[in-house]
Amino acid sequence: MARKESRKRPKATKVAENAKKGSFSAKRRRPDDKIIDVPMPTSSASDVSEEEIGGVYREPSMYDNLLKALGSGSDKLAKLYMRRQREQEGLSDEEEEEDEDGGSDSAGVSDKEDDREGYEITGTEPANVDHGEEAASEDEEESYDGDDADDDEHNCDSANKTNDTSSFQLHLTHTLKSEEVDDLTKKKWKFKWEMPATNIPVSKWVGTSEHFMKEVSSDLCYGLKEKLFKHWLNIFGTQGSGDFHSSKQRLFFSLCNSYQDIMHCNKKPFYLKGREEDSSIMDAYIMHALNHIYRTRDLVTKNDAKQKKNEDGKKEDIIYGGSFLDHGFTRAKVMFLLPLRSIALRVVKRLIQLTPSSDKANVEYFDRFSEEFGAEDAEDDVSNNDASSKSQKSVKPTDFQLLFGGNHDDHFVVGIKFTKKSIKLYSDFYSSDIIVASPLGLVTKIGEAEIDKDKDVDYLSSIEVLIVDHADVIAMQNWSHVNTVVEQLNCTPSKQHGTDIMRIRPWYLDGQARFYRQTILLSSFLNPEMNALFNRLCVNYEGKVKLLTEHKGVLPKVLLQVRQVYEQFDAPSIAEVDDARLDYFTKRVFPKIKDSLEGGTMLFISSYFEFVRIRNFLKSQNASFCLLGEYTKPSDISRARVWFFEGKRKIMLYTERAHFYHRYKIRGVQNLIVYSLPERKEFYPEIINMLEASKNIACSVLFSRFDHLRLERIVGTHATKRMLSSDKDMFVFC
Repeated sequence: MARKESRKRPKATKVAENAKKGSFSAKRRRPDDKIIDVPMPTSSASDVSEEEIGGVYREPSMYDNLLKALGSGSDKLAKLYMRRQREQEGLSDEEEEEDEDGGSDSAGVSDKEDDREGYEITGTEPANVDHGEEAASEDEEESYDGDDADDDEHNCDSANKTNDTSSFQLHLTHTLKSEEVDDLTKKKWKFKWEMPATNIPVSKWVGTSEHFMKEVSSDLCYGLKEKLFKHWLNIFGTQGSGDFHSSKQRLFFSLCNSYQDIMHCNKKPFYLKGREEDSSIMDAYIMHALNHIYRTRDLVTKNDAKQKKNEDGKKEDIIYGGSFLDHGFTRAKVMFLLPLRSIALRVVKRLIQLTPSSDKANVEYFDRFSEEFGAEDAEDDVSNNDASSKSQKSVKPTDFQLLFGGNHDDHFVVGIKFTKKSIKLYSDFYSSDIIVASPLGLVTKIGEAEIDKDKDVDYLSSIEVLIVDHADVIAMQNWSHVNTVVEQLNCTPSKQHGTDIMRIRPWYLDGQARFYRQTILLSSFLNPEMNALFNRLCVNYEGKVKLLTEHKGVLPKVLLQVRQVYEQFDAPSIAEVDDARLDYFTKRVFPKIKDSLEGGTMLFISSYFEFVRIRNFLKSQNASFCLLGEYTKPSDISRARVWFFEGKRKIMLYTERAHFYHRYKIRGVQNLIVYSLPERKEFYPEIINMLEASKNIACSVLFSRFDHLRLERIVGTHATKRMLSSDKDMFVFC
């Protein structure tokens, strides 16, 4: 097998023996942790770099350390290392020759230095990978399909006559300068250009680096492998969707293929009458993921074949030429982060459909996957409703039935492996190309690895494309899980996992993998947590692109003639906004309802944290209230709804997450106080319309300048600007 043969390096035996003491550090390092090493000892002044002579020492990268270690076993490799160092210092070939003529007593490193390198260069297999059938399929996969590559070179890429100019190749072979790394670490982004967003009303794309929408002729396959492009074009044609060049799928794929970080937070989801738009974007990012996997596999298998033909010169090509540096720490390169099993089923089904027929002659364990993730589509449950099925579910809104009609479990992690002629679901994570997971599922794995030292999540170390879809649903679960997962990506692994160290890309070894990871964040709305993730944890050197939208608001969807009084309170900073909101409520709002004899007051609260604070305050005031939160027991919920309707409890606390997961219809609401605006704009008219028509109905809404994103989705962008810039602190909508 080509890959196993490439691991045999007789000259590196001494390095492997000396590295056993260190191998990879058992404790994972963050990418920005520095690796301290001592310069290579030499007996000639010519071997000392100009930076050292000037009193400034440039710390060697992990890749430099590896080259020095390999050089200890070969004079030729040591010379190649010295030549690489000279080029990095900007010396000419003549200066290099003069230095070589001057001589150097030693071009290697001592055994003591070898012990410090910390890399075990062996050909061992991952301990947790199945052998036998798994190994047989890997043999089939690793064989290089030369005909397919030739087709791509002579057709799709005929203008350039090589695949080296693809976005994939340009992105991964770019070498970051120290100045670029410093700028990326500062996380300061300036958006330089903008363009109207096609087919998205009153929206525009803005970006930080190069304009992604370059002129691309159709004969270049828009950056796709020819096999993928033809299959996608065929599927698109059978759907009768019009012109492919101007389609939403093609346009969003071109954006993805730029390898910039993307934040699209105005995506209309399939469950909110956005099936066409949602499916178009899903097709685009799936094709981008497949293209990335296919190009990675073709590059590795092609290099394996070249190495097999030229065993003698392969080490020199790897160390100096760089053309064989095509590995990450582990195999998995793409991750889909999704909220529910039903959505994962939808994505994986489409992934299989968009895979060319010749590559999916067999889809292993699909029956098991369909059973565990829900065999029925939520859409079928709605379209095929009959008299017998119209029970409690039918009284729920249509979007609720579409979203929760299938398997709504939020705990899963599945690996997907692509071989030459098959797709394997439930593959071992270290032999998978794609990982499909929920945030909760991965956080559980991370927690298990922290407790049990025999477990690890090193399969997250080489993710190059992260796609977070339906982030709005994840926001209703626990957004902190997303932060935990993203922070865990691209860390230095704790074990080697059978990786050929000599073929790992230098920027992995230098701890720069996070600067090469593309993150695609898709949601139906934007909140501060998503903004923080995009700005703080997405540091792709290619830059950022995000969608800006002017909102019309949802006030026209309020059916009742009710005065909606918006009361603005002051908050010094975003860190103090929760305290300021509670203080305003206790001093300005609660005294009005405390002495009321009528009751029927519902407090709508967005977050559970605010819910707990209000509950504790009402307890301290001996107020008459009942609770309806996301963690309230069903029996207590039924009792609370009856008490509130009959007037036995004057106040009800109702959270946005409880409404998201249950969509209760609360009866007896006479007075509504929106303590904090909902994240989901469609909930606002639903809550207002719960008010029972009478002469005394009222609605009050509390907000501050830090509620800008929520406010503009509800009252509209223009109204929000007027409200936040006004000297008044009270506004009325009827």
